[in-house]
Parts: sequence; C-alpha cells; structure tokens
Amino acid sequence: MNLHKRQSSIVGLFLGLSVFVLSCESSKVLVYPLHGSHWVNMKVLIEALHSKGHSITVIRPSSSLYVEEDPSLFTTITVNDGIENMGEYLTEHLNEMMELKRGEKSVLTFLKIQWNFFPVISYLHLVACNTVSKIIEDKELIKRLQDEQYDLFLTDPAMTAAVVLGRYLKLPLVLNARWITSGEGHFAIAPSPLSYIPILDTGLSDRMTFFQRVKNSLFYAMTLFQEKFVVGPHYKALCDKYFDEDCDIVSFLQEADIWLMRLDFVFDFPRPTMPNVVYMGGFQCKPAKPLPEDLEAFVQSSGEHGFIIMSLGTMVDSLPADIADEIAAVFAKLPQKVIWRHLGPKPSTLGNNTLLVNWMPQNDLLGHSKIKAFVAHGGTNGVQEAIYHGVPVLGIPLVFDQLDNLVRIQTRGAAKILELSQLDGQTFEQMLLEVLNDDSYRTNMQRLSSLHRDQPVKPLDSAVFWIEYVMRNKGAPHLRTKAYRMPWYSYHSVDVTLFLLSTAAVLTFTTVAFIRWVCCRACGKRKVKNE
Repeated sequence: MNLHKRQSSIVGLFLGLSVFVLSCESSKVLVYPLHGSHWVNMKVLIEALHSKGHSITVIRPSSSLYVEEDPSLFTTITVNDGIENMGEYLTEHLNEMMELKRGEKSVLTFLKIQWNFFPVISYLHLVACNTVSKIIEDKELIKRLQDEQYDLFLTDPAMTAAVVLGRYLKLPLVLNARWITSGEGHFAIAPSPLSYIPILDTGLSDRMTFFQRVKNSLFYAMTLFQEKFVVGPHYKALCDKYFDEDCDIVSFLQEADIWLMRLDFVFDFPRPTMPNVVYMGGFQCKPAKPLPEDLEAFVQSSGEHGFIIMSLGTMVDSLPADIADEIAAVFAKLPQKVIWRHLGPKPSTLGNNTLLVNWMPQNDLLGHSKIKAFVAHGGTNGVQEAIYHGVPVLGIPLVFDQLDNLVRIQTRGAAKILELSQLDGQTFEQMLLEVLNDDSYRTNMQRLSSLHRDQPVKPLDSAVFWIEYVMRNKGAPHLRTKAYRMPWYSYHSVDVTLFLLSTAAVLTFTTVAFIRWVCCRACGKRKVKNE
C-alpha cells in the first residue's frame, strides 16, 4: 500500500513537472500592435509574455506613435510606411471634431461630424492596408518572417490589415481586441440584438426606449455602411491581391482562435458571447506605487480635502483657451488640490491650488489615499483604472468610444458626463461638486472596484494562459463557431421559416379545398334526393 502511494506520488510529481515544463516552454510570438493608447495595453501583454520566457518580435509602421524600441523586451522590425507627421494629422482631426462637438447638439451637427469622420477613417485604414502590402511585397522581409517559424500572431484588430498578414503567414491568431472595422468586436462573432446592445457613439445603455432603439438601429446601419463602402474596399483589394479564395476581412476576423476582450461585465453591459472570447477588463491595472517626492509633497499639502486629477489622454494636449480658463477658474475655488495634465498656454485664471504637468503617473495618483475625483476624457485605460481604484469620474468625452465608456459607469451611478456642447464654467462646477460631495458616486465606484477584483484568476494571468494555450495546441478551432460560414438566410433561419410557412399554407389550402369539395358533394347529393 505504501509502495502504491509512493508510485502515485512519483507519477503525480512527474505530471506536475511535465505541465510546468510545457507551460514554460519558450515560444516565438509575432506582434503587430496599434499605436497610441492601444500600445499601452499591448505592451502590458508583451511584458507578461516576456516574463514567461517567450521571444517577442514587434513589427511596426514607421509612423507609429509611442511604439518605441525596447531590446530588453522584444526585437523590433520597422516598416517604412512613407507617412510623416501622423501625430499632427490625428491632432488636427481631433481638434476639428472637438470644435464641431462644441456647437449646438443637433442632427445637422452629427451629420457634419460623420461627414468629416469618414474620409479620415478611410485614410487610416488605407495606410494600414498599404503597409501590410509593403511587408508582403518585401521578399526578403517576408521570407525572414516565414523562416522564423513563429508560434503565434498577436495583433489589435481596430486597424484590421494586420490580420491579413497573420493569415498570409498561416499563424494561429490571437486578438487583443475591442474594436474592429465595423465597430465593437462582438458584432462579428456573437449574437448582438440591437434591442439591448448599444452601438458605438450612441451614448445609449442596455435599457432603451422605442425611439432609442430606432436610433440604435440607424447607427448600426451607418456602421454597416462604413464597413462596406468606406473601409471595406481597401480590405477587399488587399485580400483579393494575396488570396485565391473568395474572402473578406470579416471572415478572417471570425477565424481568430482567441479574442482577448479589453472589458468585463463589471464595466460592460451583459450580452451573448462565444467560447473563444476571454474577458480581461482591467488587465493593465496594478496597485499604486509611491509618488515622486515633489508630487507626494503637493498631494499631502491638500490636508483633509484631498486632491483631484484631470487628464484628457495622450492625444489631447489641451482644451481651447476659453474652456481651459473656465475650468481653471472653477478649480481655483475648490478646497482640494488639483493636478492637471495641460500642455497648452497657462490659463489666466489658474489658482495656487492647481499644478499643471506635462505627464502624470495616473495609476499611482488614482491609487493614492487622498484622491477624491478624476476628471477624464473617458478612454478605456483611464476608466478601467478608475474602476480598479474606486475613484468617481467626471467625464468630458471628446471622440471615438469615450462617450460609450463613460455611459457604462454613469449608468451604474459612478460617474457624471459633461459633453462639450454643455461645457461652461457653471455647468462644470455644478457637476464636479456633485461628484465630490455626493458620497453615492464614490460608494458605487468602490462597489464596482470590489466586483472587479473578486475574480478567481487575475485578468492578465488569464490572458497569458489563453495565449499560451493557443501556442501549445497550435490554435483553438474547437472554440470557434461555424455560424459565420452560414449564409445570412440560414443563420437567421429565413429559409426554414419560409419552408414552414409554405408548408402550413399548402396544408391549409389543401384542407380548405378538401372541405369545400366534401361540402359540394354533400350539397349535390341532397339536391338529387330532393328532386
């Protein structure tokens, strides 16, 4: 009996060690990131994979913003995309969008914003497609990528051209995702009823009135238009150029092995999902580190009143001067200290309690015990960090998904939203004081923080596990639904419905005809008898 136990222990130990060795085996990962704030969370995944011993290669366009070389983490391949001043181009577009949003909120304003947005988004996707084409056409580079025999291709599908490169290299595909060419990623792979799943930029929640559902449907139609006619032709040309079969970019996305979604259902509204979707909302969040001495001294000088931070993200250095002056005047009235990331001209109304900075350790400030509120633009990273640390938010959405991110926490009573068309000193002061003085905002956000942290596995650990899972198993096709291979009429059972209706109609017609025939014969017999 003891011998049997020892043998079982040895077998158990061997299996444990074999799993350990298997999970720690070094693999090669090719990463094609998206720049800007998307790079911030992609780098977190790269750092986690590097810490597990995997070899990382990052291939990037020369115009990428913030994607800097780091030989200690990864090997870099830079492709000259011929684009100069991408940052200036995006900044100019953002400023135009903000100016339009400052105007009166109306259907005409919305149409102007969309009219200006379509050529911009078309240009960005065209650049992405041309860059991938350059990579494939570079025989030396593409041979190098093929000879490396990578185990996995990891990319952000918001600029979806990289997916074509992964398909060309025939690599297992993992997506660090939330957005795709047609809006939110779930719409490509999971049932997405418009009755309770809001479309990007609608500002709607999962509880909609009739007219809100009408609005949601119209926005969805606009999303389909963008996918089909604005960016679709660029991807169609790219696919037709390098693949013989009839294909499109959406089908390539649907064949991804794993979708790492940068959200969870503490943040997002509940919705249908799929087995190959892994939720890693807040995976980039971490406990706060000590502040630099100068910032710590400033924060401590706030006393019992605490402090506020304000940041509108990396792409927006400053607000228009008149708005900045009104915000600074409101800050000057507060008993709290304020740390404000502002790179524009110094506001004339700036108070002694406000510190202007070019950069701030946002996560560490949000995790400080004296933090009272976060004035933010509503980017995904900032909202997730606010949830993680339980800090209420006053949101000033500017572009892209920011309004929708803020709606999700406002619906849960943890934030207020102040749109640019409403932004003036009086409204800003009123909403900020409400967030500061109404304890329900902090209580609700801390509840979200508690829910977010109450998980069996940390989001980052889960993400790394599934990336390694795909590498170990050379893909994960068993987790993918085959629904996307079905024609639309089969997917929605239109053909089955028509068949059943036709059958019912034939049966009804036959039954009625038979009854009429029987009645006619009966009437005929009675007539003969009477005669």
